[in-house]
Amino acid sequence: MFLAFHEMKRAKVRFGLLTGAVGLLVFLILFQQTLLSGLVNQFIGALKHQSGEVLVYNDQARKNLEGSIILPEQLAAIQQIEGVADASPLGEATFTVTAGGQERDTVIFGYELGRAGAPTTLIEGRLPAAADEAVASEKDTADGYGLGDVIQVQPDGAQITVVGIARDLNYSVSPVLFVDWATYEAAKRTRNPDAERILPSAVAIHVVDGEAASQVVDRINATVAGVEAMTRQQAIDGSPGVSSVRSSFAVILALFYLVVPLVTGLFFLIVTFQKASALTLLRAIGAPAKVLVRSLLVQVVVVTLAGSVVAFGLYAGALQGVKNLGVHVEVMPAVQTSLVVLALALATSLVAIRRVLRIDPIAATTGAGVTL
Repeated sequence: MFLAFHEMKRAKVRFGLLTGAVGLLVFLILFQQTLLSGLVNQFIGALKHQSGEVLVYNDQARKNLEGSIILPEQLAAIQQIEGVADASPLGEATFTVTAGGQERDTVIFGYELGRAGAPTTLIEGRLPAAADEAVASEKDTADGYGLGDVIQVQPDGAQITVVGIARDLNYSVSPVLFVDWATYEAAKRTRNPDAERILPSAVAIHVVDGEAASQVVDRINATVAGVEAMTRQQAIDGSPGVSSVRSSFAVILALFYLVVPLVTGLFFLIVTFQKASALTLLRAIGAPAKVLVRSLLVQVVVVTLAGSVVAFGLYAGALQGVKNLGVHVEVMPAVQTSLVVLALALATSLVAIRRVLRIDPIAATTGAGVTL
C-alpha cells in the first residue's frame, strides 16, 4: 500500500492524466446508457409504466399497438383463461389536440378506471376518477400538459383536464394522456361520429397472485385464436424501433467497455516496463513479488475509482443539459457500470502483473541489463 501511494505521489501528472482519461470514458458510458434509457422511454414509456403484466394484441399487428384491434369475442375468451385476474380493454390512438394554445399530436390511452392498464408512475396529483380527466407525462408539463391544464381534442372534441402527472409516460416520442374508457371513446367518435362501436387496441391483464405472467401468455396464445399475448417486457422489446435503437447503442457501449480496460491495462504495462530497473532492484533486496503485485493492483483500483468519481460529476452536470429527454441521474446503474469497468481494468492488468512476476532478482547483479 505504502509503495503504491508513494509512487503515485511522485508521478502526480502521469496518474492524474490517466484518472482523467478513465473518468471521461466512464462518463461517456454512463451518458450513452442514460440516453438509451431516455430514448426507449420516449418510444414505449406508456407501455412500460402501465399496470397490466400481460398485454394481448391482434396477431396481425406484428407487435405494433397502433395497428391492433381486439374483437369482443376475443376479449370474452381471454377473460376466461386460467390465471387471468382481470382482463380490461386498453385503447390507444393519436389525436390532434389543443394544448398550451397550440395544436399538437398527442397519444391518448383509454382504460377502465380501477382496472388493468392504469399508469403506475404517478408523481403528482391523482389518477382519473371520472370522464374528461387525464394523467399526463412529466416531460410535457411546460407544453400545456401541466396539472390543471385543459386540453381539447380536435375538431371540437372533449375538453380533458389534467389531474395527475406521471414520470416517463410518453409513447412514440409524443405526449400521452391516460383517460377513462368513456373519454377515449368520445375522442375516437370526434374523428368518426358514425362508428357503431369503439374497439380496444389491446387487452391489459392483471395476473392472479402467484401465477407467472409467462404461463398466462402461453395459455392465451394456445387457446384464443387471432391474438398474440406478451408479457409487458416482451411487448416493450418487440415495439417498432426499440430493438434497432438498442442494437445501435449496444455496439457503441461495447466499444467503450473495450476501450476503458485497454487504456488502463496498456498504461500500467508501459509503466511496468519503464520502472523495470527499480522493480528488479526491489526484488534483489528481498521485496516479495506479492508486494509489488499488490502495489500494482492498488494503483489500478485507485485510478479506476477516482476516474469513476470524476465521471459521476460530469454525468450529473451533463444531464442538466438534456432534461428535454426526461432523463435523470440513476445512482445504482452508475455504480454497477463503475464496478464492471473496475473488474475489466483489473483483468487487463494481469498482463502487467505477469511481467512483474517474471522479474529475476539476479538480473540486478549481472550488469547485463534488465529484462521483463
